[in-house]
Amino acid sequence: MKKLFSLIVLSLLLASCGKEESSPKPQQVEELPQISIDKTPVPVTPPQPKIKLEAWQFKDLPNWKNDNLVEALSGFKHSCLKILKEKGPFLSDSELRIPTAAYQLACQRLINADISTAVEFKYFLESNFLPFLVIADGSDQGKFTSYYEAAINASPIQTGIYKFPIYGKPLDLIEFNPRDFDPSLPSKRLIGRVKDQKLIPYYTREEIEKNNISAPVILWGDSNIDINIMQIQGSAVATLPDGRTVRISYADNNGHPFKGIGSILLEKGYIKPGEATMGNIKKWLKANPEIAAREMRENKRFIFHRISRADGPIGAHGVPLHAGRSLAVDRRYIPLGSLIWLETTGPDREKIEKLVVAQDIGSAIKGPIRGDYFWGSGKDDVLEKAGKMNSAGRYFILIPQNKAN
Repeated sequence: MKKLFSLIVLSLLLASCGKEESSPKPQQVEELPQISIDKTPVPVTPPQPKIKLEAWQFKDLPNWKNDNLVEALSGFKHSCLKILKEKGPFLSDSELRIPTAAYQLACQRLINADISTAVEFKYFLESNFLPFLVIADGSDQGKFTSYYEAAINASPIQTGIYKFPIYGKPLDLIEFNPRDFDPSLPSKRLIGRVKDQKLIPYYTREEIEKNNISAPVILWGDSNIDINIMQIQGSAVATLPDGRTVRISYADNNGHPFKGIGSILLEKGYIKPGEATMGNIKKWLKANPEIAAREMRENKRFIFHRISRADGPIGAHGVPLHAGRSLAVDRRYIPLGSLIWLETTGPDREKIEKLVVAQDIGSAIKGPIRGDYFWGSGKDDVLEKAGKMNSAGRYFILIPQNKAN
């Protein structure tokens, strides 16, 4: 069975590596007569950008002397506890091959030190790290947006009002890494399900919404639009009918590509360029519920959630996010848990020059210089700020000195 599964994995990978208009060659199928291969064309993955690191000094970082660094201390300590448990040779196995041992040494020093002030943390950082400007394909500029923890109404019981299911991770969802079966295969997280002894893609958003899937319902929401926005943001605080609140966190996804609802509405002319803020999008969706239900299904990605007892929303690194100090990144390039010096502007063109921690990821966060700034928790006021941010900027990654040297 293990050998058969390995052949399935290899066949799927071979199918996905061809050009968009081509299908697997017949002889490849003939070599594996017992294997059924999905011949659906897959978009070609573009070449990876070339990343370069440029050494800087802390004193030259904009606003380094004035940032209240201690605000990032708690979040970094949480990430350090995760890093100290990592077993791989490189931190998060990202494009930046930072040895895990180097970061673990710096983290152990932090845990052992009794640091409680911005001055102490500043001295620790300058003594143990060096900042490097991230450059991709010759440019240090990238795109920075922001997100927040949404607020929804929900109930543990299905009623006439609370009728939209919030699903937990499905029982039939399978995830695997091809490299676990053959070291020569690429390291890649794949998601699917088994049907008739074949591994196939998991259900799309439309299929999930139209059919009963093998997944627990953790809560019932009163608005499919609010649930959709929660999926985009990744988490939410749910207010129950009796006034109690529970936190909903990201659990997993269905493995399909993400397409933002803003892009969908723009492409079809429902909203005009320059109006695609999250606040405007939410207003339009609620004013046009029937069209909204149809168009939201254009995004095949579906997010599954879980009830969390943490004090804050949990990011992809498995630790609580901190308002204004957590950043979602593309972990193919930036290791989760790493320290980042961010230089960009907010939704009202205010400067954001501060220390943040790479603690989350996002479906739309793709590229070596791409970040999603965590704005915090709240309702429409926070949504408006988070939804308006779309800024150019750059960042510096802090690398332990025993690696940098």
